[in-house]
Amino acid sequence: MEFCNVKIKSSAAEKREIEIVVISDVHLGAIGCHAKELLQYLRSIRPKMLILNGDIIDIWQFRKAFFPKSHLMVIRHLTGMIAKNTKVIYITGNHDELMRKFVKFNLGSFKLVNKLLLDIDGKKTWIFHGDVFDITMQYSKWLAKLGSFGYDLLILINSFVNFLLTGLGKEKISFSKRVKHSVKRAVSYIDKFEETAAGIAISKGYANVICGHIHQPVMRKITNSQGEVMYLNSGDWVENLSALEFSSNQWSVYNFHDDPHVKAYTEATRQSHSLSDKETFQNLLKEFEIR
Repeated sequence: MEFCNVKIKSSAAEKREIEIVVISDVHLGAIGCHAKELLQYLRSIRPKMLILNGDIIDIWQFRKAFFPKSHLMVIRHLTGMIAKNTKVIYITGNHDELMRKFVKFNLGSFKLVNKLLLDIDGKKTWIFHGDVFDITMQYSKWLAKLGSFGYDLLILINSFVNFLLTGLGKEKISFSKRVKHSVKRAVSYIDKFEETAAGIAISKGYANVICGHIHQPVMRKITNSQGEVMYLNSGDWVENLSALEFSSNQWSVYNFHDDPHVKAYTEATRQSHSLSDKETFQNLLKEFEIR
């Protein structure tokens, strides 16, 4: 029996080739995680190196009763990338701190570390999650976990409100973004976080420093009396649905909502599967001479 496999000729179904991709703060196992969108993004790209910069699996919020299929599919896709020899480096964060017990574990193209220093085009790039700067993590972990619970509750309420707004034909809003940009203490925390990371990187002579943790996607130069550094943050897959990409000798901030390719790729591959099933059925009819 011979089956026909339909090949897509459309460029929309071609994966984007990227040298390095950095994602963080996915929070698999938490209610606010946008696993479906992340899976679409991962399926639409072909990175030479994928850096998972902390809080990929939310062990703090993990419950056996809640781990949707889409969350499992992300893990399955990541393991598939490793099996195909894509270099995957997992940098531990605070929500997946349990994995710090297994640091320096290597398996094929997979590596587990606490921090990473890369030499990219002769420029030293320092990558780590960033919770090391969080005083609540160092001295009051229960307080940090309480804050995490409050954040997740805020995201849950926000999702319900946005569901109602969408039904009324109105634009979605982000409660947490409004808090971060309006509450002085939150703004001050973000500024201090970025300045601290940049200051240490400058003192060590690094050209770039990449963090996660604060869910704020950004790329900007920070200067002090000792010099300057490019500070980058990969954001998250709870609110911003963002990542960092390195291609053609430059970094850029990726935003899922602004990516026409991922939507075209998803639609093209969906049509591909549909056509393939149709062709297979037609071949079966011919095989058994059914008309």
